[in-house]
Amino acid sequence: MSLPDLTLLRPLWLLAFVPLALSGWHFWRKQGALGDWVRVADRDLLSAMARFGWVDPGGTRRPLLLLLCAAAAVVIALAGPAVQRRDTLSFRNLDGVLFVVDASPDLVKTSSWQDLLFTGRYGIGALQSRPGGIIVYAGDAYVATDMTQDHLQLGQTLSLIGAETVPDAGTRPDRALDLAAEMLREADILAGDVILLTDGTGLGPDSLRATEAITATGARLSVVAASEPGPEMEAHAALGQGMVFAPRDLEAFGEFLEADARTRLERQDMPLLFWRDLGRVFVFLALVPLALLLTRSGP
Repeated sequence: MSLPDLTLLRPLWLLAFVPLALSGWHFWRKQGALGDWVRVADRDLLSAMARFGWVDPGGTRRPLLLLLCAAAAVVIALAGPAVQRRDTLSFRNLDGVLFVVDASPDLVKTSSWQDLLFTGRYGIGALQSRPGGIIVYAGDAYVATDMTQDHLQLGQTLSLIGAETVPDAGTRPDRALDLAAEMLREADILAGDVILLTDGTGLGPDSLRATEAITATGARLSVVAASEPGPEMEAHAALGQGMVFAPRDLEAFGEFLEADARTRLERQDMPLLFWRDLGRVFVFLALVPLALLLTRSGP
């Protein structure tokens, strides 16, 4: 069992440990036996009180230790210890991914089709907690799977796409990208990705216009090429603020989907979407030594 990764949201508060340590060291040296009472009270009186059990000549450092522990817990709480909360469902619509798949028979029947599907399944496996959806197109575009976090279903749906999936003849990526932009607007996506899996057929002015509609929603368009990327794919990725990947670029494609969307959200000053602040836990822990200060020891 591995411990979750911890980070500090406000690490500068750790500097408070310096004055805390100096204060603790000062009072630790100053406080011994009965502390300053040995200087202001009669020694015979103190000895008599100790014999009756009215004073504890050796336990005066316990309150200091408890106070230091409570103060240390408060400093840690202020530093903001946090763990990742990427699996929180309430933030599922912030960075969704739509896979737009060219299912025209001219592509499906080529030798590069299975490589293209494998790259798509690899991308689905890299989504982590990001929701995904699938749009298929040929002469027209259809939603194969709406936005979902069921990545197993997404992978199975992608594997079932064939030459008969879309009944309309032709290749119209512009209609598929228009449909992707509409889905992103309806889902209130803040930093989504549209992944176009294609051999480049049908890309042109209409699909570039649809790419602008996608970027207007705050999402990016990237292209996974069935073979060597062409200039049309590069133009769409540049306009869509995304990247172009060949089927062999599996590792780069996976890293792109895993890391880049979160980085964009963090640049928008929304780190609490990814971290659960545990500071309140340490505040409650500070109450434990404070409560012990209220207990009596001895007779």
